[in-house]
Amino acid sequence: MTKILIIYTGGTIGMVNDPTNGMLIPFDFQQIKENVPELSRLDYDLDVHSFNPVLDSSNMDPEIWKTLAELVYHKYDQYDGFVILHGSDTMAFTASALSFMLENLAKPVVLTGSQLPIGEIRTDAKENLITALEIAATKEDGKALFPEVCIYFDSQLFRGNRSIKYNSEKFEAFRSPNYPILAEAGVHLQFYRNYILKASKGELKLHTNFNSNIGVLKLYPGITPQAVQAITDSKVDAIILETFGSGNTTTAQWFLDSLRQAILNGKIIIDISQCKKGSVQLGRYETSRELLKMGILSGYDLTFEATVTKLMFVMGLGLSIEESRKLMEESLRGELTKD
Repeated sequence: MTKILIIYTGGTIGMVNDPTNGMLIPFDFQQIKENVPELSRLDYDLDVHSFNPVLDSSNMDPEIWKTLAELVYHKYDQYDGFVILHGSDTMAFTASALSFMLENLAKPVVLTGSQLPIGEIRTDAKENLITALEIAATKEDGKALFPEVCIYFDSQLFRGNRSIKYNSEKFEAFRSPNYPILAEAGVHLQFYRNYILKASKGELKLHTNFNSNIGVLKLYPGITPQAVQAITDSKVDAIILETFGSGNTTTAQWFLDSLRQAILNGKIIIDISQCKKGSVQLGRYETSRELLKMGILSGYDLTFEATVTKLMFVMGLGLSIEESRKLMEESLRGELTKD
């Protein structure tokens, strides 16, 4: 029988109404089949691990990612797949982080959640949970069909490190702007095999040392030297530069000098676009040519969430700055496309 471990971290999906006061409270996921009786019709052996206390996803941080990654790593041989129930607000960050932490993953780790509590009449929680379990259990020729970290939400399966939350009000909360979906749930489950990562043949490796000392500099017309230098002159180890269009910035000399000095001081600076769809192309226009010359890295089509977690991961490996810079521009878990 297929064995799946459900890991409940918190979030809307696990809430029910307290009959005494009408407030939303987390229910005991050990009794999950009482709240989702449809699970009894799935021929799976389900175990549940609940966080205690449960967490609002706004409180997610690298230490909690470490706990999740270690849980998957230590239970890896006991289960065919893993489903992580998580609040939607930071789900894309967690999915991206886990993709880097779990090297050589050959089993599915599927994150899901909901926009409405599982006890609501119109909830999306049951469908998301049931289909996430089906995806985690899917095999071909005895091997997992999805050997990667994914997000399943509102009938679509996304690569975790390609996902963004874009809507807080609709069931369709997530998108993957620069990479196709991996599967779609309609009357039948439709799998798009060409876009799924190939399973690694190596042993699973766990990486838990993250360096979160990162600054974010989002550009806007009229940005001042004080605002820029508050980031470039700070004690961060890396800076994410959120630029216009395909990686463009102001060509003001004071701005370029601030960036250049930050690089001379040993900071890694990576350029990602404020546009959700598309890729950074350093040097395509004059407004990004100087960035390329001074050694600013291209984030290509990385999401902000993947950029943050990849930087934390790479800087936690203990490599030289040059080795770290090289890894940032390479696709490690299918998180970016260069061409």
